[in-house]
Amino acid sequence: MKWAVILCALVTLTEGYFKVNLIKKQTAREILMENGKWMETRKKHPHRPMAKFLRTGDQTLTNDADQEYYGVISIGTPPQSFKVIFDTGSSDLWVPSVNCSSAACKNHAEFNTTASSTFKPTNETFFIQYGTGNFTGQLGTDNVMVAGISVTKQGFGISQVEDSFFTNVTFDGILGLAFPILASSGAVPVFDNMINQKLVNQSLFSFYFSRSSTGSVVTFGGIESNYYTGQITWIRLSNETYWQITMDSVTINGNIAGCNGSCQAIVDTGTSLIVGPDSDINNINKKIGATTDQNGDLIVNCNNIHNMPAVTFNINKTAFTIPASAYIIQVSSVCFSGFQSGGENLWILGDVFIREYYTIFNRQNNTVGLAPVSSGCLYSASTMLIFLVTIFLLTNLISSEHYLV
Repeated sequence: MKWAVILCALVTLTEGYFKVNLIKKQTAREILMENGKWMETRKKHPHRPMAKFLRTGDQTLTNDADQEYYGVISIGTPPQSFKVIFDTGSSDLWVPSVNCSSAACKNHAEFNTTASSTFKPTNETFFIQYGTGNFTGQLGTDNVMVAGISVTKQGFGISQVEDSFFTNVTFDGILGLAFPILASSGAVPVFDNMINQKLVNQSLFSFYFSRSSTGSVVTFGGIESNYYTGQITWIRLSNETYWQITMDSVTINGNIAGCNGSCQAIVDTGTSLIVGPDSDINNINKKIGATTDQNGDLIVNCNNIHNMPAVTFNINKTAFTIPASAYIIQVSSVCFSGFQSGGENLWILGDVFIREYYTIFNRQNNTVGLAPVSSGCLYSASTMLIFLVTIFLLTNLISSEHYLV
């Protein structure tokens, strides 16, 4: 296993792309349920998954109690580290400020502007409206390190007032990976600066979400073939703001269950569930046997998961099927449906979908690529040869050093 980890790292260096290892932690829902506070929080902060896509002049983001993947970046000189959600449904980078007055900030890493010799204030403020609150802060520029890539003079927000919901989440901030037009701060998004500063070989990035606590990655500048099987299906964007595509239909056992006659969907790493119009989602939840509990959550009998039907998303004449084991979320002894109503005509293909399909976001030709995920890090013959030669050279180097001593 140790050599396998080294091999995966060597492959990354050999191919010339950069990746951030993502950590899968307890969600806010899991933490709150353990502490007996989920019912209270659920009523105080109802989830509005479509809030981030209903633009009203400022970028909107939603409070998602099921977010669980984050990676570490650093900002400033010397570097200050932050856990961030890599979010393809927004375009801003923000982290908490050391001057933040909200209790939510005190549970997280905070950026100290005076401790960074490369920080430059812009004397501008920003405001982001949330589904259940908002935050305000200041804008500035500094060097941002992502996956070993140093992005210079990156604009970002430093929050000074945060919604109380963020007290419960494990991540510190958000790094947006959507298109520049959505940046409420007016700053050039991080990935666009990577492209502009010629820091990546290809203008694309890709996600692999593991079911376990380790193994998930976001890769900048390349596609890692070890994370998927079969062919990549490339889907042209229907709107170049979010990563929005046209979906043909949603079916269960070959019958239309939603999206009858085509619909629009956003592929979003910043949304944990699959979200759709009320009527379609109600129909799907009825077919899988989900019922609403006293908190307004859609739950199923955990013992029936193996009897529940698969749900298929038909996109670009290709079937992308999600089994019940993937769309049911189990927290302790309670099983929740991974399908949630959004109240609009738009669909969101969130982490429940992305866990099943390696997802590539291509800015070079404005497409999304999807391929079934592989079970682990697989190696080609050429990769294995590189690995064996490297081990041979390292072994001989160590032996030479031994004799020299």
